[in-house]
Amino acid sequence: MKPKVLVSDKLSEKAVQIFRDKGLEVDFRPGIGKDKEGLLQIIADYDGLAIRSATKVTEKIIKQAVKLKVIGRAGIGVDNVDITAASKKGIIVMNTPFGNSITAAEHTISMMMAVARQIPEANTSTHSGKWEKSRFMGVELTSKTLGVIGAGNIGSIVCDRALGLKMKVLAYDPFLSEERAQKIGVTKVELAELLYKSDFITLHVPLTDQTKNIIDFNAIKKLKPSVHIINCARGGLVDEEALAIALKEKRVAGAAFDVFSTEPAINSPLFNIENVVVTPHLGAATTEAQENVAIQVAEQMSEYLLRGAVSNALNMPSVTAEEALIMRPWLKLAESLGAFIGQMTVEPLSKIEITYNGSLAKMNLDALNCAAISGIMRVNNTQINMVSAPIVAKERGINISTTTQDKSGAFDGYIKVKVITKTRQKSIAGTVFSDGKPRFIQIKGINIDSEISTHMIYTTNKDVPGIIGVLGKTLGDNNINVANFTLGRESVGGEAIALLSIDVAATDLVVKSLKETLLFQQVQPLSFIVN
Repeated sequence: MKPKVLVSDKLSEKAVQIFRDKGLEVDFRPGIGKDKEGLLQIIADYDGLAIRSATKVTEKIIKQAVKLKVIGRAGIGVDNVDITAASKKGIIVMNTPFGNSITAAEHTISMMMAVARQIPEANTSTHSGKWEKSRFMGVELTSKTLGVIGAGNIGSIVCDRALGLKMKVLAYDPFLSEERAQKIGVTKVELAELLYKSDFITLHVPLTDQTKNIIDFNAIKKLKPSVHIINCARGGLVDEEALAIALKEKRVAGAAFDVFSTEPAINSPLFNIENVVVTPHLGAATTEAQENVAIQVAEQMSEYLLRGAVSNALNMPSVTAEEALIMRPWLKLAESLGAFIGQMTVEPLSKIEITYNGSLAKMNLDALNCAAISGIMRVNNTQINMVSAPIVAKERGINISTTTQDKSGAFDGYIKVKVITKTRQKSIAGTVFSDGKPRFIQIKGINIDSEISTHMIYTTNKDVPGIIGVLGKTLGDNNINVANFTLGRESVGGEAIALLSIDVAATDLVVKSLKETLLFQQVQPLSFIVN
């Protein structure tokens, strides 16, 4: 029986034809995605679901999708898909992370020009029969400084276009190396410097806990009064209330927004303010982009349903069916090693070194590399997956090296991940025991033996008496139960580390309390995906 695909949103006819040409049965019902009850009634019949943003794939829908094997999102954002529920049910979630990059970058440049010359307001005024030349005094872009927050795929294209307009470009991106910055012609700066030096600021980062309201009241206080702010990335990156106040008080000259904290945006604080340009999330809305992402998702879904090939999956690595059974715990280990390094590193990375010892050398190292790199990169960008992670790392000028070794030491095989920044190096190693559970076995060259838990806390200290007591008491005082406790030390009286598994996440108060003891050089809460 042919695999059956439902297209529940408006996709290009070319994409629908690709499904048919590949030999799949396809139902093109672009209105059903907005009808939750209607979708619930029919979803059980399909092996694949192709969507854009209108279809909300909830846990309820996933529960009803008894045959569903893959969800393909034509576009980047998957906020409308319950990935956790899909993963638990073994449903692959794919997206097309690079299909609309140029379109999104071009919209950013268009919005910047529109707000610089007040084009929408001038257009409305002229259409009404007025001739207000003196009212609409704009500013040139040439020689102005553009601050780009996030120099990834879309951000780097914006940088390129801005340089073509003879602008000076500053870039803030924790993953952007100096070498990559020089290559793309921008100056790498910290956020504070970008804020007070920029004439225009544009954002190109995902919405995470770290980036939410990255432009808030305090950030706005650092800006030039002549600055213009453009957001065509994600709503919530800018505190819209704070920005609206600053615009009204003339502490910010203008703003151009394509995305909003709440969408559809009906009553945004930014509406009806002079020199604010707004569009209804049109960043990817060009004929070319819509067609590109639709064709990509059709190709990806077809390859998976017919051949088992996985690409651009957010919840599964690119491995063959034969490899999956053997590699699953090692893939989880590699991802966890990367996640540890990613959470421990705030400086831009210049190099990632991955060493495979013993039996690991015969496995699918590309997949293991992707898992480790995605673990590192996903800490700052949850949209990164095992396929796109190496590409993103390359874009940021991060060198990836892989080494294989013959078996050495007590383990049949292990993985070691090492990152190098401008000022330091960090490393961690792990293995999989016979029970199939990944374990950390070495941190900073210090041997340990620790299972990996959802919530953990890592500390470094001098090897002195009383550390265990302080850790236990502080956590206990804050009603945090310790599930497991692992210690290691370099030498007697030398550097020591502790890695604790805890039942709930460590709070800021716990971290503060431990640091205030002055016994610890480092206190770092950690979280891992263990299922």
